[in-house]
Amino acid sequence: MSEGTRRRRDPEARRLEIVTAAAELIVEIGVDALTHRKVAARAGVPLGATTQYFATLDDLREAAIGALAAEIEARIDETRKAVVVEGVTPEGLARLVHQGLTDARAIQADRAVVTAAVHDPRVRAFARQWSDEVVGFIAPVHGFDRARAAAVFIDGVLWHAQIHDEPLDEELIRDALAGILTPRQASPTASTAAASA
Repeated sequence: MSEGTRRRRDPEARRLEIVTAAAELIVEIGVDALTHRKVAARAGVPLGATTQYFATLDDLREAAIGALAAEIEARIDETRKAVVVEGVTPEGLARLVHQGLTDARAIQADRAVVTAAVHDPRVRAFARQWSDEVVGFIAPVHGFDRARAAAVFIDGVLWHAQIHDEPLDEELIRDALAGILTPRQASPTASTAAASA
């Protein structure tokens, strides 16, 4: 059986090829530049196949963003497991963040989902998953406010990697996280003033 015959007889495989192509294009060119024609060309299918499976471009975008969100969810699960091993310390978190910076495809997929979320409320739940999960595993150890601040910093580190040639050093990430997660000790002057008041 030829490849063309197999693909025609397996509609789910063809649908997946189209969604995969759309997801790749969103990562490369952004959600707003996506067209049925570009997706068809990337997937190697006739233009009519994209509209057969996805009546509107919004339907196709939503399926592709869903595929990217599934990738993010898988990385979240891996990170959750790694945090158990590394520990919820500035050192452990910095190591995990720095390792994540080596996966350019993952960073681009995250950026694509977040960028789409700015304009599309339906995508915002996907985009918030990563930050919410980071807060979820840091908060039991360091408190909600510090966890949220750390998540914002980590999001910034990932965006920084998108526009700079070199990712931030692990030591810099560790020191910044230590500053965010470590409670400040009152200075002797402030303690004395508080005691005399």
